[in-house]
Amino acid sequence: MTPVVLECLAKHNVKSTFFVLGQKVSTPEGRALAQHARAEGHWIGNHTFTHSAALGLLDRTSALREFERTEEVLAWLEQPRRLFRPKGGGKLGPHLLHPAVTEKLIAGRYTCVLWNSVPGDFRDPDGWLPRALADCRARNWALVVLHDLPNGAMAHLDEFLNRLQAEGFGFTQEFPPDCIPIVEGKIVLPIEPYTAAPLS
Repeated sequence: MTPVVLECLAKHNVKSTFFVLGQKVSTPEGRALAQHARAEGHWIGNHTFTHSAALGLLDRTSALREFERTEEVLAWLEQPRRLFRPKGGGKLGPHLLHPAVTEKLIAGRYTCVLWNSVPGDFRDPDGWLPRALADCRARNWALVVLHDLPNGAMAHLDEFLNRLQAEGFGFTQEFPPDCIPIVEGKIVLPIEPYTAAPLS
């Protein structure tokens, strides 16, 4: 959530959700940026500590550590809902969640947020825009995952928002119902497709 991205969202009056890495927000600079984003009305969510592996591919201890360490560095956060998005590599499947983390999400009344559009800005910083627009046009409600990485991809964010607004699209901070299998600790969609068999 660089200042440039925050400025662009403010220009378009768009409120977003930033799913942050705990190791980034654990620095003074990262925490200040996250607090700035929250003060501007954006939501902040847990996106694991290191983003090194999908939780379903880890053992119980490692998966819990990825989740809990990020919660520790977000202890200052105050907002209506506790949000979590698993690392997935752009793909949905049983690699997303470890059963131990699912238990934490339920016990802590978290909302688990998935997605229906990953246009690949992280690997194609100049070519993601047409895919993102196509995804938005193809769905009644697109949840587009973008990454604020130092690869130049967010240089196209302004054009993306301009194009959507010109085509009459609206923006909301809420999530499509088919993208939130756990809502405030309640399983509302089958969770088995996203949960791995425990390694230990």
